[in-house]
Amino acid sequence: MDKRVMWRRLVIVLVAMALVLGAVTAWNALKAHFIHQFMVKNAAQPQTVSTTTVQYSSWQPQVTAVGSLRAVHGVEVTPQVAGLVVSVDFKSGEAARAGEALVQLNAAPDIAQLHSLQAAAHYAALTYQRDIIQYRAQAIGKATLDAATADWKSAEAQVKAQAALVAEKTVRAPFNGRLGITTVNPGEYLQPGTAIVSLESLDPIFVDFYLPQSDLSRVHLGALTDVTTGAFPGKVFSGRITSIDSLVNPSTRNFEAEATIANPARLLRPGMFVDTAVQSGRQRRYLTLPQTAITYNPYGNTVFVVRPGAGPKAPATVEQVFVTLGPTRGDQIAVLKGIKAGDVIVTSGQLKLRNGSAVVVNNSVQPLNNPNPSPQEH
Repeated sequence: MDKRVMWRRLVIVLVAMALVLGAVTAWNALKAHFIHQFMVKNAAQPQTVSTTTVQYSSWQPQVTAVGSLRAVHGVEVTPQVAGLVVSVDFKSGEAARAGEALVQLNAAPDIAQLHSLQAAAHYAALTYQRDIIQYRAQAIGKATLDAATADWKSAEAQVKAQAALVAEKTVRAPFNGRLGITTVNPGEYLQPGTAIVSLESLDPIFVDFYLPQSDLSRVHLGALTDVTTGAFPGKVFSGRITSIDSLVNPSTRNFEAEATIANPARLLRPGMFVDTAVQSGRQRRYLTLPQTAITYNPYGNTVFVVRPGAGPKAPATVEQVFVTLGPTRGDQIAVLKGIKAGDVIVTSGQLKLRNGSAVVVNNSVQPLNNPNPSPQEH
């Protein structure tokens, strides 16, 4: 009897323990299920990024600098002699041709003096002719003829000097060019050297710029040179290097170069500053990315490469890859090592990514990727 009771109690204990263990197991399973559901619900969502496919592109090596434009010929037109302005024969800003009269000074007294000297020279010439006849007839001596000859040549020289003075009363353009703005008016008395108007030859035009001595081997006479300016966005003016300074500035270790730029439309003006690009060396091929694709870090520069998902419905992920960078041009940068042609690279949205992050690609908006951007694009 006692054995039966003991076995019954043992069975009851075992059943109770089994129920407890089952309940604990069920509770742990239910808890794991809820935790999994919570983690799935709160898992990081795929991040939206823009991408580009890495491709090779041709790069023309260039040496760049900021230059200043200077006229091939440029002067302040001034009178050589003093005089009262009778007329101003040009308008500010118009074109002028070499020899064209710009300002007429009062020359009436000088012209009257010229006529008087011409009359005296004519009389001296007649006297010389008569003395030759008399000398041949031995009516006068050689000394008298020599005196007549000297008087005649002196009178002719005075005529030429006075004629030159009369000519200087007309101020003329020394070369073809465009005139500036004048403040000279009729009735104004001008002294020698007084500025009347600026005259600049605009086609072609010089651009002067400075380069560090390390670029001396990359620049040579005849090298193609392009200049751009914010005054005319998107327009490129071309020319060639025509002069390189024979010395390097010992203070800055820079040398000066000069290029001659074609300017048929006369758009470029002396005194403007321009961005100058000198072509140096042969074209090269680089893997090219927008500069926004690069993440710059103290321990190395990286890009995020997009990798396809493991399954049909799995999102794409990113892998952070170290890269070695090359030269830059505009919005672009060359990549020497770390990626290959055909790789898909994240170009924006990197700040919210880490290695292995899921991403969704949206290329409806792309970052700037222009090799020669104009100023208003920035």
